Amino acid sequence: MGMTMTQKILAAHAGLPEVKAGQLIEADLDLVLGNDITSPVAIHEMDKMKLKSVFNKDKIALVPDHFVPNKDIKSAEHCKCVREFAARHEITNYFEVGEMGIEHALLPESGLTVAGDVIIGADSHTCTYGALGAFSTGVGSTDMAAGMATGKAWFKVPSAIKFNLTGKLKPWVSGKDVILHIIGMIGVDGALYRSMEFSGEGVSSLTMDDRFTIANMAIEAGGKNGIFPVDDLARAYMKEHSKRDFVEYSADPDAEYDEVIDIDLSSLESTVSFPHLPENTHVVGTFDDIAIDQVVIGSCTNGRIDDLRCAAKILEGRHVKKGIRVIIIPATQKIYMQAIKEGLIETFIKAGAVVSTPTCGPCLGGYMGILASGEKCVSTTNRNFVGRMGAIDSEIYLASPAVAASSAITGKISKPSDLGL
Repeated sequence: MGMTMTQKILAAHAGLPEVKAGQLIEADLDLVLGNDITSPVAIHEMDKMKLKSVFNKDKIALVPDHFVPNKDIKSAEHCKCVREFAARHEITNYFEVGEMGIEHALLPESGLTVAGDVIIGADSHTCTYGALGAFSTGVGSTDMAAGMATGKAWFKVPSAIKFNLTGKLKPWVSGKDVILHIIGMIGVDGALYRSMEFSGEGVSSLTMDDRFTIANMAIEAGGKNGIFPVDDLARAYMKEHSKRDFVEYSADPDAEYDEVIDIDLSSLESTVSFPHLPENTHVVGTFDDIAIDQVVIGSCTNGRIDDLRCAAKILEGRHVKKGIRVIIIPATQKIYMQAIKEGLIETFIKAGAVVSTPTCGPCLGGYMGILASGEKCVSTTNRNFVGRMGAIDSEIYLASPAVAASSAITGKISKPSDLGL
């Protein structure tokens, strides 16, 4: 029996001719990632090992992004720990304030992730890099420590679900709607410890930002990773952003999948995930009005330039409904600069929104948009668990940038067609 795309990458990095689902392997790592929340724990574990150096100072990325710029003394101490470790070990890819961005947007943009890589990160949304044809997955801080020390990690080879994409998305429907539709279909544990492999002629119609969004939320379906085939669009992205060589893998024709799910992209509509699980999805327009208090457009899921352009198109010449707070967070400094050059930031401010420096901020209840008791927020982030963004009785509705921006104008969950777009 042939191998899936993920299995081929893992076999190559384990030095094996083939691997099978369920097999335990030790694989070489191309990159180990940590942020300001997870890295200090890993650093303390490494200190216990009394190692004098990391396995490769060029293959570790430390990105303080969750509570940065520091929101309080505790977050400042965490960042100080990471900063000192990076200096002590001469970590090449340490990103200080002014250089940093949200890790899962920053690393591909910086050319640190390419097709064929095996990447672990002490953050669950490390699966984002599958958009480029890499195997990437989140791990705990102890595994991060072992990875920084040895350059290796243990994996159980995952089985896979194949998502066969056909057709093309309608206007204002995006990758966020695709992945919310999928999670609503299979549930938050529907792909538990399995690879979510996307294929079919519909892939070519998805932008890179669509693919990053879809791969990013594979974990919300329980997936070990999400991965896309490498096509001309992915090649162009990597050649533009990276100087590294990359290796393309493709699934064998006789690769074994637990199931194959067909999705016609042209049939999808604007979708929202209701509290308090990403699987609680509803098509916009099929439920009664839900008044909101806040909108957040940003995060590692939807803070890229396409997302900001989409929101700006809707907000252009319009104004946020009185009483609604709108927070827009470009995912990296480069994206922020591009948004300034294109006039998007001016559009946001004229519309009555605020624009933040790159940060994870409100996504995990950090800062820059904490919810009070009973408040409702439409957010382009990836999780809407109880208390995720603030008070335990607040509510988060996950949505695309198009729905988020439309909702900011109307003050209730809406889609662009509700504005005549």
